[in-house]
Amino acid sequence: MGKGLFFFCCSCCILILTIINFSIGPIVSLSATSNWGVANCAKKKDDYKRDKDNGVEGDELKYGSKWKYDLCIRQKGMHDMEYTSFIFDIVIGFVCGLLGLLHLFDLKKDFVVNTGLIGLVCGAVGFVLTFVYVIFNGLIFTNMDAGFLKRDGDNAYAEKDANTNSFKCLYYDEKNPHKAYAKISDLNKKQYNYNKDLYLKLHNGDCTDSSNAYSCVYSASIPTSILSVDSDCKFLYFEPVTEITNKDIFNRMLTALILSLIVCLANIGLALFGFLLFRTPGDF
Repeated sequence: MGKGLFFFCCSCCILILTIINFSIGPIVSLSATSNWGVANCAKKKDDYKRDKDNGVEGDELKYGSKWKYDLCIRQKGMHDMEYTSFIFDIVIGFVCGLLGLLHLFDLKKDFVVNTGLIGLVCGAVGFVLTFVYVIFNGLIFTNMDAGFLKRDGDNAYAEKDANTNSFKCLYYDEKNPHKAYAKISDLNKKQYNYNKDLYLKLHNGDCTDSSNAYSCVYSASIPTSILSVDSDCKFLYFEPVTEITNKDIFNRMLTALILSLIVCLANIGLALFGFLLFRTPGDF
């Protein structure tokens, strides 16, 4: 297989996978993330600096205003890089693929040197843009709070503590309140989507109480005196989820991440074979 055919295949791979990404990308296809591009990170940066100047330090600063500022930067970065990398990859995939196809049919052979140079430059730039997007996507996927509290596989968030006559929060962390929240990487699990068994077991059950769950963000336990559930409950449960929206968000982000990694490799191939064609255009 000649260098020209490899060049053409890399271009087609970039084009096809990026078109797929454009249809499933979490930013371009989900209205829930549409405000990330206009987020006011400068305001959050000012809040962070003000807290720091006022003597806020340690975990309070790290998981407070600094956390919000870092999250804003990541969300805005992912938003901008998703559009930038997707559009750029589609353009270079189409242009380089078209040039490669023409050369495979022995058309415009005198342009092979320029085609190689175009592939080299575009592949290098495309790799950088796509790789930066992969970094932002990965950080959001693994670290961003999904917006609701974590629960175990049975949908429980607190366990009865007979010694203190209270319910101990399963995911409370004294230093980091964000550990009480599910991450986007958790959203494919059954407890965050509709599951028939959980629904039949917990819907309007005697031990189901979602109203007091957010106490577990800043408190290690929930006193039984404020609960309306059966005092014999061993666990407190969330009302089961009735939709599969969370699994859809998980699938979109993970698929875009994997496809973008493959596009990164295809961009490396495009740059490599572009360089080889630039050096030896007669080997197309």
